[in-house]
Amino acid sequence: MVCLFLGASSLIWSLTPAAAAFQLPRCQLINQTISLEKKGCSGCHRVETTICSGYCTTKDPNRKRLFSKAYQHVCTYGDLHYKTFEFPDCLPGVDPVVSYPVASSCHCSGCAMATSDCTFESLQPDFCMNDILFYH
Repeated sequence: MVCLFLGASSLIWSLTPAAAAFQLPRCQLINQTISLEKKGCSGCHRVETTICSGYCTTKDPNRKRLFSKAYQHVCTYGDLHYKTFEFPDCLPGVDPVVSYPVASSCHCSGCAMATSDCTFESLQPDFCMNDILFYH
C-alpha cells in the first residue's frame, strides 16, 4: 500500500514541471500592431500600441442552479489613454486625425461590450479592409 502511494506521489511530482510549461500567460500589457483606416483617407497605416492580453481565472460550475449566473472574466483595460495619428493623404474636407487607445494597466473583469471586442474569434488587430479585393 505504501509503495502504491509513493509511486502515485512521484508520478504527480514528475508531471508538475511539464504541466507548468503549458500554463498560459496571466492578464498583462503587451505590445501590439494595430491598423488605422479612415473613410476619405488613403491607405491603411499600422501603428504600435499597448493592449491587454492573457488568461483570467474563471469558474463554470458543474451543477447549474435555476437562477445562478456563471461569471466569465476576461483580460481588459484598467487604465488607458489615447494617442492620435494624422493620415497623410485625405480628401479635402476630411479631418485627417484619428485616435486610438493605449492601455496603461490591465485587470480581469467582465467584458464591457461597449468598449471591448468580447467575441471568441474576431479580426486580427492589424487587419486592413483596404487589403480585401472587392469584385462588383
